[in-house]
Amino acid sequence: MGVFRRKDKPRLLSVVVPVYNVADYVADSLDSILRQPLREVCAIEVVVVDDGSTDGSAEIVKDIAAKDPRVKLIIQPNSGVSIARRAGIEAASGELLTFVDPDDILPRDAWTTMLRTLRRTGSDFAVGAAERVSVVDGEERRYVTPLMRRNHSRTRLKCRIEDAPLMLADVFVWNKIFRRSFWTDNDITFPERTRYQDQVALTQAFLAARSFDVLTDVVYDWRVRNDLSSATQKRAQIANLVERIATKRQTVELVAATGSAELMRTLRTEILPIDMWEHFRAAVDPATEDPDRYWSLLREAVLEFWYDAGVPFEETTVPRGQRLMAWLVSRDRRDDLADLVEMIDERGPARTIEAFAAAEDLPVGL
Repeated sequence: MGVFRRKDKPRLLSVVVPVYNVADYVADSLDSILRQPLREVCAIEVVVVDDGSTDGSAEIVKDIAAKDPRVKLIIQPNSGVSIARRAGIEAASGELLTFVDPDDILPRDAWTTMLRTLRRTGSDFAVGAAERVSVVDGEERRYVTPLMRRNHSRTRLKCRIEDAPLMLADVFVWNKIFRRSFWTDNDITFPERTRYQDQVALTQAFLAARSFDVLTDVVYDWRVRNDLSSATQKRAQIANLVERIATKRQTVELVAATGSAELMRTLRTEILPIDMWEHFRAAVDPATEDPDRYWSLLREAVLEFWYDAGVPFEETTVPRGQRLMAWLVSRDRRDDLADLVEMIDERGPARTIEAFAAAEDLPVGL
């Protein structure tokens, strides 16, 4: 009752885990995978690809694999997370495929509902919600981003991207379970040597899917590392900005190829802008790498993705303060942006924006 009959049971779920210098985290992450209560649903294999770690991560995984035959370790020279994931996919033998980053943790029962839903609907993949988890002064804090909350506010089965264009904002590979044949038949790929490889691959997946299932369950704990070593915590680096711009450009090209004006409008107004505020702040931070070049690259990107495309940043759905930051960038008003950021930090956004509005002839939307 309520479980797969033996003849219908998926043979295997392959879990791909790329590892690089995560000795402090990987054992807990693998433990959360191996403890998933899936015996009545399917078996799992865990394909760990060590990408040239130098901190003993591979040795930790070897010890775990020696005790649990479900864990398979592949060791390769350092080549980047995209190539590591590709190696894991090639080594996977399951009918179903998912991914876990080795510094994150799975909730107690992350996958059962997704697996059962896929069996019932026949969709190409299922998507669950994720929570950001941080520890501040010894206290665990959990946070669901506003877009994640909107996208997972209700269950939607056999969905198409045209029915839910905002799902293009769900650019994470680890809160989903895919049919491996869907992944390989559509040649979904992670761009190499970039910190933001998930966005391109997931855009491909959403656009290619005949249908996907959106669930309300929290299926992934996305850890915020206190050592500031994750990609999203390094906004002030030139390489980070360059890679973010390249990823956005690839995403625009993929969506443009569909010919859908609605998808493109959603992309430009609701999805592309959501992380830009961190770059606006970084552009006037004294600690930012090569600030003149950073400013130039940022301004060119703002003009390319919004103003030159006929969708001024003022028409985006991000908070008003962020729209004002972008407008100042577009007008090459770097000193004014620095003043704005300082005032927001001192007075709060509402009072600061009111003062700016009184002193400026602002365009509609600001």
